[in-house]
Amino acid sequence: MSTQIIINALNTVREHKPLVLNITNYVVMNNTANGLLALGASPIMAHSRGELAEMMVFSGALVVNIGTLDSVWVERMLFAVEQANKQGKPVVLDPVGCGASQLRTHTSRRIADLADQLIIRGNASEIIALAGLENATQASCKGVDALDASETAVDAARYLVEHYHCNVVISGETDFIIGKNSEISLHNGHAMMPFVTGMGCTLSALTGAFAAVGETTGLAAAAVLGVAGEIAAAQSAGPGSLQLKLLDVLYQLDVDTLAQRLQLTLVKIAISNKP
Repeated sequence: MSTQIIINALNTVREHKPLVLNITNYVVMNNTANGLLALGASPIMAHSRGELAEMMVFSGALVVNIGTLDSVWVERMLFAVEQANKQGKPVVLDPVGCGASQLRTHTSRRIADLADQLIIRGNASEIIALAGLENATQASCKGVDALDASETAVDAARYLVEHYHCNVVISGETDFIIGKNSEISLHNGHAMMPFVTGMGCTLSALTGAFAAVGETTGLAAAAVLGVAGEIAAAQSAGPGSLQLKLLDVLYQLDVDTLAQRLQLTLVKIAISNKP
C-alpha cells in the first residue's frame, strides 16, 4: 500500500510538473533547484515580499528553509506562509540548525505556529529542539549538523504532529515519517550522503514537490531520495561525484527500480498528549 502511494506520487509529479516556491538558503539554492528539476517538478526561488503573494497563487507548495537566516528573511518567510494559508497550499518547514541559536529556534516555532497545512522535515537534533523536550539543548547539534540518532527524535516528532497538526519527517541513517495515525521507517540511503552539503535541504524541496500533488506525508520524497542516493553512491568515488550522479539518478529513476529497492516498515501508532 505504502509502496503504491510512493509510485503514484512520483508518476503524478512527473506528469503535472508542479511549481514549488522556495524561500531557501544561499548555500543550497542551486542544489535544490536542480533536484526539483531532475525529479520532474518546477522550482522557483523567490524572496521579494513584493511578489510572494502573486507567486503563491499559482505555486503548488511553499518550502521555507531557514538555513541563512536574518531579520529581513524572517518577515518574508512569515508573509509567504500567510499567503500559502490564503491559497490553501501546503508549507514545508526545514528548521535548519534549530536549537543552535535562539533565533533559529524561535523562528522555526513561529513558522510552525502560523502554517495551516504543515510538513516539518529536519534531522533528529532539529526535531528535538523544535519540540522543546527537556533534553533539547545546544549540545544536541553542532551548527546545523545532528548529533542525535534519528530514532531518538521519534517522541519529539509525535509531539509536533499533535501540537501543530502536521506531518514530520526525521532524516538520518534511518528516516522516520510520523503522522497522526502511522509511523513509517525507511532504511534506504547511503553513508556518503551527509558529506554533500544540502542533502537534507534537497529532501525538503522534494517534499514540497510531492506535497503540491497531494502527497503531504513526506513519505514519497524520503523514499525517492533515499533510493536515488544509494544508487548514486554506488556509482560515485566520493561526495563530489555523488552530487552529480544523484541528479542523473533522480532523472532516470523508474518505478520498478524504486519498488524493488524500497526498505520500509509501517507501524500503526497512538499519539500521546505530551512528549
